[in-house]
Amino acid sequence: MSTLPVKDFSPQAVRSFQFTYRSIAPDGQVRLGYALDDNEFEERFEFPAPRVQTPALEGLLDLLHWIAGISYYKAAVPQHLVCETGAPPAAAAQLLAALYSEGLAEFAYVNSLEALPRPQFPRGDDTTPSAQQRELRSLLVPLGGGKDSAVAVEVARASGLEVTLFSVGDAPPIRASAEVASLPRLIIRRTLDPRLLELNARGALNGHVPVTAIVSAVALLAAATQGIDAVAMANERSASVGSLQWQGVEVNHQFSKGRRAERLLADATAEIDGAPRIFSLLRPASELSIARAFARLERYHPVFTSCNRVFALDPQRRTSSWCCNCDKCRFVFLILAPFSTPEHMLEIFGADLLDDASQYDGFVRLVGGVDQKPFECVGELQESLAAVQLLDASPLWREHANVRRLAGAVLAGHELSAGQIAALFELGEEHDIPGELIGSVREVLGA
Repeated sequence: MSTLPVKDFSPQAVRSFQFTYRSIAPDGQVRLGYALDDNEFEERFEFPAPRVQTPALEGLLDLLHWIAGISYYKAAVPQHLVCETGAPPAAAAQLLAALYSEGLAEFAYVNSLEALPRPQFPRGDDTTPSAQQRELRSLLVPLGGGKDSAVAVEVARASGLEVTLFSVGDAPPIRASAEVASLPRLIIRRTLDPRLLELNARGALNGHVPVTAIVSAVALLAAATQGIDAVAMANERSASVGSLQWQGVEVNHQFSKGRRAERLLADATAEIDGAPRIFSLLRPASELSIARAFARLERYHPVFTSCNRVFALDPQRRTSSWCCNCDKCRFVFLILAPFSTPEHMLEIFGADLLDDASQYDGFVRLVGGVDQKPFECVGELQESLAAVQLLDASPLWREHANVRRLAGAVLAGHELSAGQIAALFELGEEHDIPGELIGSVREVLGA
């Protein structure tokens, strides 16, 4: 492979991005090749050895190759693409067009690009999705170590189907949550090409990518190798709501967790004969209702962590637990507190964020005190407002410093009615959950 040039890297000078090769070995080793002009990269995954042979493996390997490429494409965002291993069929091309444009909206906004990337994928032969869906007997549930995936695991368990957990890597919160769940787990190892990090240091563009789409593609391939019928994600309905409008596009940190991306991925998967199904068990639920359900799952409370700094790529920036000073920590504290006690929240986080005056401005961002929702995996402004209102009505919480200030400064003129708060705990109708699983969703979420 070629080495990177000594001179500084110029994204503007890159002419094309190439998907060069992809392979899966009998032992489960996956290699994905990419290039930005003459700068070549190889991403690797370690899957378990395939237990079943299915024609879906090749199609799902293609899908993973195309989706995972976004991590390398973003270094220069060239307009021209070359698919040396074959062009994506119709539905896959639509998915990729969305991921490589709207999925990079935050990236483009933060990097002050002149326009949203809109590379043109070549289009392969159209395929006719199979109308038949095999009976659901087994589920693969991705586990992220946070509250949402824990609730999804318990929904899957309640269904009575065979459940296998799944994770990319084995970060401590994931491992600890898996031990609590006490279910079998597939662990996939991902290795980004280190030359990408070198390129970043030499001037490449860098920033947020639609990582959930990558994890979903890995999960689909993993499920297919093991003969598992479906991948059951834990993406909630508020993930579909973005932070701001920019150049006529909604900038959404959680784009690949949202409803539109989920539908596009399901359509692309349906083009692949024999591929597992994919849907989200929590799609009809709000973050607030998920928090209420999670509050009842106390065995997960000592081990779960939703703070993204635990998963930072740079070991120097990685924390071992809640950092207690980011939008994600504040949001999880805010929506879980109405269903818990101050003493228990202190046990979980190691700090009482609602009684720490230095956290006030961060909470204001969550309840709409600024122009946009933070670029984080946080819920809708209305959910945060409802949480403040519930806390203000609670004798356990109303005297906490930040609850008092938020209630006085924010609720006046924005108070929700009892009906509006109740609606946040109802399950929505927009989802693709199979009928045989809806009862389990209602049972665990209490709806």
